[in-house]
Amino acid sequence: MIQTKPLSFLKAFSLSLLICSTSACKNTTEQKTGEDSPAEALEEEWVYLFDGTSLEGWRGYGLDSLPPGWTVKDSVLTFDTELGLEQNYTGGKDIIYGAKEFDSFELYLEWKIPEGGNSGIFYHVKEGYSGPPEVAPEYQLIDDENYAKIHDLTSYNSQFGAEHPEELQDWQSTGADYAMHTPDPFKKHLNSAGEWNTTKIVFTPKKVEHWLNW
Repeated sequence: MIQTKPLSFLKAFSLSLLICSTSACKNTTEQKTGEDSPAEALEEEWVYLFDGTSLEGWRGYGLDSLPPGWTVKDSVLTFDTELGLEQNYTGGKDIIYGAKEFDSFELYLEWKIPEGGNSGIFYHVKEGYSGPPEVAPEYQLIDDENYAKIHDLTSYNSQFGAEHPEELQDWQSTGADYAMHTPDPFKKHLNSAGEWNTTKIVFTPKKVEHWLNW
């Protein structure tokens, strides 16, 4: 299940990411003093971004429809690699929830990726760019344990002066605000590839929180 408070254009999930039901929560009260009272804070409504059956509201980044490969399997929003690659399609595979825009928000989701998988959740996405990374922060989703064993990172990471460019860097790991803020290694718990993980992103004008399997 995914739950969220107000956010503008919820991102785009890349290859081989599975997502179960999605919902978003937004505060519907008017702020008269600049802060919500306890009673006002309770006046929230959760908006399901994905209900396990319908792809309504979802489309490709900069597109009117979903790229090939995105489908619902066993009530899970899934990218089917075989389906997505069998068609002669050269566009991006990022998708967004474009039915509503939010400001501050809380997003809750459950996800899993295959061994060597790499994806992410971009938030406050704006279209009109070559892709979400140009303008939006990213909650990184990746197979921390196996990605560097399967993919050669040396050339890419060397340009940043990494001491061990062949290794996945902490700012590239799951839960990171990609290339900006790293997760706390003493608090982080990531389930293995192929297993479900739980993520929560909380955004306000004052701060952003990235949660993982708390």
